[in-house]
This record gives sequence, structure tokens and C-alpha cells, in this order.
Amino acid sequence: MAKKKTKPVVAVVGRPNVGKSTLFNVLAGERISIVQDTPGVTRDRIYADVEWLDNHFTLIDTGGIEPDSKDIIVSQMREQAQIAIDTADVIMFMVDVKQGLTDADSKVADMLRRSKKPVVLVVNKVDDFKKYECDVYEFYNLGIGEPHAISSVNRLGIGDMLDEVIKFFPEDTSTEEEDDRIRVAIVGKPNVGKSSIINKLLGENRLIVSDIAGTTRDAVDTEITYNKKQYVFVDTAGLRRKNKIKEELEHYMIVRTVTAVEKADVVVLVIDAAEGVTEQDAKIAGIAHERGKAVIIAVNKWDAVEKSDKTMNEFTKKVRMTLSYMPYAEIIYISALTGQRLGKLFETIDVVSENHAMRVATGVLNEIMAEAVAMQQPPTDKGKRLRLYYITQVAVKPPTFVIFVNDKELMHFSYTRYIENQIRETFGFKGTPLKFIIRERGEEK
Repeated sequence: MAKKKTKPVVAVVGRPNVGKSTLFNVLAGERISIVQDTPGVTRDRIYADVEWLDNHFTLIDTGGIEPDSKDIIVSQMREQAQIAIDTADVIMFMVDVKQGLTDADSKVADMLRRSKKPVVLVVNKVDDFKKYECDVYEFYNLGIGEPHAISSVNRLGIGDMLDEVIKFFPEDTSTEEEDDRIRVAIVGKPNVGKSSIINKLLGENRLIVSDIAGTTRDAVDTEITYNKKQYVFVDTAGLRRKNKIKEELEHYMIVRTVTAVEKADVVVLVIDAAEGVTEQDAKIAGIAHERGKAVIIAVNKWDAVEKSDKTMNEFTKKVRMTLSYMPYAEIIYISALTGQRLGKLFETIDVVSENHAMRVATGVLNEIMAEAVAMQQPPTDKGKRLRLYYITQVAVKPPTFVIFVNDKELMHFSYTRYIENQIRETFGFKGTPLKFIIRERGEEK
């Protein structure tokens, strides 16, 4: 198995009103994934999938800034820059040609320069390159390289800017040595016991890291060997930040989660048994689901719950209800404190990882589909009946199938779900989402 190429993460940093949202919308096009953030936060669009010249990356918005006073702007921009430095492969630093170079820009540029992370300096609102040429050059004074002039609104200069961004992406690593270790991200709200689980698995307090001001903590992946098999746990620590505002912390948590999930094959969502499953848990789970990862829901601190013979069933029901969009997720009950069922965690990781990468022969798929169609006739609309010609699996991680039909419009979501259930009945596919692409005959792509 070739080394898995993870999608690079690009973060955008900049003062209020420099046009980050506009650029975000332009780059994301229509295929934007919107994560509903807490109401009251200026921005509910945190990440989007972007493609440029066959390069796929995740664009992250590091957070809105409430412009109260100059000091507040500088401190909040530093916070933004720190999130970008912690999580991104490349940082886009956006400034505004019409407001010119400000003190806040210079202070953040110092921070970005010291981080040694690649930075692309983007000068926005340049709607006439000749007219603003001298003003753009002024930004050389920031000392973080060449300014790239763009206009988000008029979509000028964006291609050249993206060419610059992708230059910094890690080389295609598929030629490197094979790496078939399963990559696991342990995600969840603060204080549900993510670090405790990893510490227990490691048998040492490895993740207790002090954040010393001025030092950037790069995410450190942790290698754990269990039953002579190696696993890589992607670090999602870094929430030990004394954030002033709850929303900021929430935003930071989602950014960290997106980054970790992007790098993993299997996502373990940790839920606090005492608190039950919350809206925030659902939000985090949604990130893994949207990104098509294998998912395990680990209910931690189970040792601390008063139990009767019905407790586990009732808790499972609640989880299934709140996370109704991922009925495939495996649920296990653990305790990081006592180590209860942590062995079962590795077994479950193995199972869901195998399912996530499972391939099914085309012949078998078509047999299942023919049988499904015979049992339940496809829907008709205005006298026209849906016909399913052929199904084939085109990808893994997650398993992705293409179904060829006579008319896409007739293939309702519910019938796709019915076909999915028939496939799951035969192959299980526990712990992994399945993706279906519906094509009409003649759409060969």
C-alpha cells in the first residue's frame, strides 16, 4: 500500500474587512461545506475544499475579529496567526491595498516570519494593477516575501496567487517507503479525556505539554504499538490555550479537528458518558462524516456512570438519535482511567479500517443490485421508470460506488439509501460511510 497522501491545509489570516470571506467564497465555489458555528460568531463558514490544477487542499478560516479597538485587533490577529501556525501547511496572510500597511499587519508579519511556516502575502482589493502598483510594493516592507496582488471581488490575480500557494505543498509522497500504519485521530470536545486515552495507551504522560509563550507547538504524531502492530495517533492536543472567549475556543477546536481528521483514516470521537451526547459532539462528528472517514464513537468515563441493565442500550439509542446521519459508526464504552476496554478499541480500529479500504468485485455488486431491484421496484415519475443498468466500485477510503441509470432525476435519495442498505447487509461495512455517485449512461467521466 502506498503512503497515503494527506490533503494540505491552508489557513487565511488577516484584519477585519480585508476581504477574507469574499476570497473564501470565490475559492470554494459552490462546493462549500458550511459548518454551523455557534450563533453570534461573525462567521459560520470555517472550512472548504478547494481544487486548483489537480491539487486538492482544505482552506481554513482562522476566525473572525471583533473590531473594538486597535489593541484588541492586534491581540485577536495574533490569536488567529497562532491557530494558523499550529494547524496549517501554508498560511495566506491577507492585507488591503486601500487601507495600506498598518501596525497590526506588521506585528502579525513578525510572528509569521518567526514561525518558519511558508507564508503567501496576498494584497486584496487591487482592482487595477497599474494604478495600485506602487501601493502593492509597500507591502515588501513586511519582510515576508513578495506581495501577490489580487481582487477577490473581480476575481483578478487569483490563479497566480494559487500557483504560489501550491508551490509550498509537500511533494507527492507516493514514491516514499510504504506506510500501511493506520492513522487514527482522537477527537472530541475539551476535557472529554482525549489525552488521557492516549496517555493510557502509551503508558506514560507523554501529552502533558506546557505551552510556553513564544514557542510554537507543532503537532506531534504519536506512534503506538499494540499486539506487534503499529498505529499512528494524530495529535489534536493544543486546546490547552487559555482562551478569553468561549466562541474563540470553539472555533479553534473545530479548526484543530478539521486538520486532524484530514490526516487520519479512522476517527475516534470521544464522548463524555456523564454529559451524554451534545450538539458540539454532533458538530465534530459531522466533520468526520463529511470527509468520509471511518468512525468509532468511544463513550469515555463509563466507569463513573450508575448503571442498570438498560443503561447501555438507552445511551446507545440517544447517540444514534443525535448522530442519525452516521448509523454506520461503531460505538464502544471505555474508561481511560481504568483502562477498561481499551484493547477493544484497537480491535475496532482494525475492523473499521479494513472496511474503509474494502473493495467489492463488480460482478457481486451487480448481483446484489439486481436482487434489490427485483425485491423493490425503482420509483417512477410522470410515467417514466428509473432503470439501474450497472454498478461498480471506483474508490476506497471511503468505499465509493458509481451507479449508471437512465435518468439521474429519478434516482431519489431514498432509493440510493435502499441500495446502500442491501450492500451493507451483505458486506457489513461497519464503521465506514459509503459514497454513491449517480451517472447517466454516456457520462463516461
